[in-house]
Amino acid sequence: MSQFYRSLETYQPLIYIGLILWGLFIARNMVRYWLEWRNSVYGLEREFALRRLIRSTLFGFAVLGLILAEFFIASFVVPSLPGSDVIATPTLDLLLTPSNTLAPDAATQAASLPTQAAPSGMSGCVPNQIMLTAPEPGAVVSGKIELTGTADVPNLAFFKYEVSSMGSNIWATISAGDKIVKNDKLGEWDTVTLPNGDYFLQLVIIDNAGQTIGPCVIVVRVENQ
Repeated sequence: MSQFYRSLETYQPLIYIGLILWGLFIARNMVRYWLEWRNSVYGLEREFALRRLIRSTLFGFAVLGLILAEFFIASFVVPSLPGSDVIATPTLDLLLTPSNTLAPDAATQAASLPTQAAPSGMSGCVPNQIMLTAPEPGAVVSGKIELTGTADVPNLAFFKYEVSSMGSNIWATISAGDKIVKNDKLGEWDTVTLPNGDYFLQLVIIDNAGQTIGPCVIVVRVENQ
């Protein structure tokens, strides 16, 4: 179900366009049936026109409901999806690169951002634009922790915070949002169900043109009792 919600958020513009066109078609029919009802002379003719008008009005309310549902899902449901929602995403294989460097593709993406010094132990992070501040690189974490950082680039569409265990290139999205964040809470991460060990954490930003910025990557260790 969560992947269905994410699909609705991804194709939000197309869904709105389709629903609006459908709504305009229904509105046209409503006007036509209303004119038929108003201009009808015979009772049976008026009754048929009224039935068609009521049916079109109900369809109109249904389209309006779908538009409101799409807005609610894209604006509130998707950003609050739980951290256990696992989504395999095409990302860099960080296991083939040193933990303090970027692979060539990621370096190309990061080149569009102003070059600034990032704290030791990170890769691909740019202060004040794409940055993880908590947990810190190399931190030992357990239980439910708060993820903080910065996702602030021009034309931001959304950001996502992902985790991958050492030895795997499958990333799980543990938090996401579509609003600019400046050194504040990005989301939460519940580590209770994870085996103890070292994990990659990465922050990825997607702009309105569909371009990927980042990832900003750190390594942390999970140690639950």
